Amino acid sequence: MLLEHRGKRPVVPESAYVAPSAVLCGDVVLGEGARILHGAVLTAEDGTVRTGANVVVMENALVRGRAGHPAALGDAVLVGPHAHVNGATVEDEVFVATGASLFPGSVAGTRSELRINSVLHVNSRLRPDTVVPIGWVAAGDPAELFSPDRHDDLWEKQRALDFPGTVYGVPRGSSMRDIMARQADFYAAHRHDRRLDD
Repeated sequence: MLLEHRGKRPVVPESAYVAPSAVLCGDVVLGEGARILHGAVLTAEDGTVRTGANVVVMENALVRGRAGHPAALGDAVLVGPHAHVNGATVEDEVFVATGASLFPGSVAGTRSELRINSVLHVNSRLRPDTVVPIGWVAAGDPAELFSPDRHDDLWEKQRALDFPGTVYGVPRGSSMRDIMARQADFYAAHRHDRRLDD
């Protein structure tokens, strides 16, 4: 499904394929030979989504562009099922496995691998050719790798990365009522989306 959002329309080249149950919303531009499989969502909220050539976004993955944090996928990138690429840059030849998450301001370097259920944290940069093991978290610039049993060490690194400021534009400690009121107002813009492929 192709949706116009905030006056912007997806661009799909003839060589690309978008499954009937996938959604492209707003300022999304696919590269040549891109494949967007069933249930995948590429949504440009108030930013952009761009893919390079021969990118595959698998079933039920999310790629979200944000103001100040566009989503950019390089050439020959795989985004696995249920993966989450939110305001991140994914350079060429990166493998993003099932359930992996990349947060706003993060960069996955060329030929890196984010294995099953791994995380590249907000404002973190993964060096080229780096592997984030299954279930691990990469945080910092350059990213340090944290195993699941190192929560306290991760929190020390993560705190300085400013997740609430980067993602929601609020200081740490803001109430969820305030954050969610802002989010509800922001996402209300979707009430005006227009379907293009009827």
